[in-house]
Amino acid sequence: MTALAPYACDPAQSRGRRYPEPAAPTRSAFQRDRDRIVHSTAFRRLVYKTQVFLNHEGDLFRTRLTHSLEVAQLGRSIARTLQLNEDLVEAIALAHDLGHTPFGHAGQDALNICLKSHNPDSAGFEHNLQSLRVVDTLEERYPDYDGLNLSFETREGILKHCSRRNARRMEGREPGGVAQRFLALSGDGPHAQQPSLEAQLANLADEIAYNAHDIDDGVRSGLLSLEQLKEVELFEAYHRETLTRHPGLQGRRLLFETIRRMLSAQVYDVMDATGAALRTAMPADVQAVRQHPPLVCFSDEMALKSSSLKRFLLQNLYRHPQVVETTQTAQQVVRDLFAAYMADPAQMPQAHSDRFDQLGSRPVSDAERQAKPERVVADYIAGMTDRFAAKEHERLNGRVVFPV
Repeated sequence: MTALAPYACDPAQSRGRRYPEPAAPTRSAFQRDRDRIVHSTAFRRLVYKTQVFLNHEGDLFRTRLTHSLEVAQLGRSIARTLQLNEDLVEAIALAHDLGHTPFGHAGQDALNICLKSHNPDSAGFEHNLQSLRVVDTLEERYPDYDGLNLSFETREGILKHCSRRNARRMEGREPGGVAQRFLALSGDGPHAQQPSLEAQLANLADEIAYNAHDIDDGVRSGLLSLEQLKEVELFEAYHRETLTRHPGLQGRRLLFETIRRMLSAQVYDVMDATGAALRTAMPADVQAVRQHPPLVCFSDEMALKSSSLKRFLLQNLYRHPQVVETTQTAQQVVRDLFAAYMADPAQMPQAHSDRFDQLGSRPVSDAERQAKPERVVADYIAGMTDRFAAKEHERLNGRVVFPV
């Protein structure tokens, strides 16, 4: 690994773990986090969780697992050049989607509505919060504590977004913890304090990765065409450049080379723009980074082009009638599962139904509010893969909605 910049996260200076542990003899704190994430049950389940296209729709579409690997690769490449901590970027990237429901954002939206409809005071469901919940509580691998007991810096990076309401709840359970930055104000105005540069980088690498691979999957599915994509400035420029360099190139090779050049341009742009921002801001250390507006960024020109691409994908892929139809069916599956388990918790495995019964039989304190009975059901559903959720729905409702 290259030498770390003074504003990078040094594992030797980590704010530590919620449950103190001796240091590993051969691995840094962030390498240890990464390894725990890779060996977790939630990480393995990502292989059968939707990115855009459901698992049964094709073997070659991205899943949450392959997406996370692509984010980690892009993040490490950029981190190396900027002298940031590659291991921390990788750990955050691999963990950032652990809390995603089956059926992607469709499942998340349905589960959020279910929770709030059942209990208006509920925090609802948001996959960033659930990812943190997975690594803090739901994984059961160690004898001395729940969760994976990751370092503060990795947990902070996983929690990309958080409402002030939820942040206040989390701050009550963990004063000065990973939610504090969503409640604090920086000195120059209404900006929440920022996470580490490594967390900022993992977030931007996520955006770069899904924009690129959703183009690939969209074309593979037949829902997008090259002619449509040529309307997008960012794609069209590198499509034209590819044909100039390789006249007559067609099909998959033309698409792959265009995406490769587009990805490279975005990566180098982030390196240049972030490097310039760091030279201007000159943060002395990680704490100075936290007090400054975001520093990992695109150039203004690339930010506009990236936003245009996102709008195109929203209008032409994510809102495509075929995707919307699948989304509506997936949401109904989640709603049906939630209703079935709330009505008869014995339909869940015994560990979940026992926890449901225990929480439902006594008053719940503010600190336990996240663990009300409906949260047990949400945790169980959120942990499902697409195909397991479809099989459970068939078992409970007697009809097939998706092939498994």
